Amino acid sequence: MANDFAFHITTTRFDEDYAPSDSSRITTNFANLARGAHRRQNLRNALTMIDRRFNDLAPEDNPNRDRYGVELEIVSVEVEFAAAGADQIFPLLEVLDVHIVDHRTGERHHGIVGNNFSSYVRDYDFSIRLPAATAAAGTFTVPDDFGELHGKLFQHFLESPEYRERFPTPPVICISVSTSKTYRRGDYRHPVLGVEYLQDDDSLTDAYFARMGLRVRYFMPPGGVAPLAFYFRGDLPNDFSDLQLAGTIGTMETFQKIYRPEIYNANSSAAHLYRPSLEGQDYTPTEIAYDRDERNRLAATQGKYTEEHFITPHRTALEQWAANYPAPVV
Repeated sequence: MANDFAFHITTTRFDEDYAPSDSSRITTNFANLARGAHRRQNLRNALTMIDRRFNDLAPEDNPNRDRYGVELEIVSVEVEFAAAGADQIFPLLEVLDVHIVDHRTGERHHGIVGNNFSSYVRDYDFSIRLPAATAAAGTFTVPDDFGELHGKLFQHFLESPEYRERFPTPPVICISVSTSKTYRRGDYRHPVLGVEYLQDDDSLTDAYFARMGLRVRYFMPPGGVAPLAFYFRGDLPNDFSDLQLAGTIGTMETFQKIYRPEIYNANSSAAHLYRPSLEGQDYTPTEIAYDRDERNRLAATQGKYTEEHFITPHRTALEQWAANYPAPVV
């Protein structure tokens, strides 16, 4: 089955002129920012915030905090089945890729791919499959194989020649910490990642990403007010340069300030013991329009689309392939 489908990668520049294509996931967070009367100003403000945060995290030989610029590309991945018939091609995932421009030297540095990870199959798992299992059981229930297909598809993509020819490093996916968990400050500190936070009980998201072959660590970067969750392969602090890590943090901390200002634009920073909450009132809005309710509604819509156009028509082939694909080692 491994040779029965292939991956196709396309890229789109993410700048103030960006407009979502018809094929882009409408629940993708950056697509949400790029709609409406204030779309251009939304994008311009977000990109300015990213550049400023990046330069704050790269102070060496950068006294005016303007040496670097961050350029972003949307990476869209489709899976194509070899078998003829309807729904032969399906959109699998989208991420942002980072490039860093040194305005002083003219050099360009490849950052880390993985920012703003979004996936149709994940929408199906969380918005369709998980509620159905819970309804059937009469109590919150996670299927034993929850996320297994998604994780194996993701791992297969990372091992594919399409990924390896285009991206020099494994991805890092940086998202918000869970509002259902408590985090405690640890002793380890990194010059860019910042202070590490620890927690003893994996969240459902942690377990889901583990199916993708990714482990998690939590860091609050210098100047930040809350830890971020970093999902990665290998050794996060040592496998990437400080500039690469700053690119991921500058991008994703900015987006989290927009998406979850109650946590990431709070007016006080996380304490030694920290429980994130979206109910807090002591925060500063970014004044960048983002419709969080729309994002949640559309996730269910696209989960249903995935069920109808990916899971159902290819169920037998996907189950056979997944049964023979090795589980990831985290």
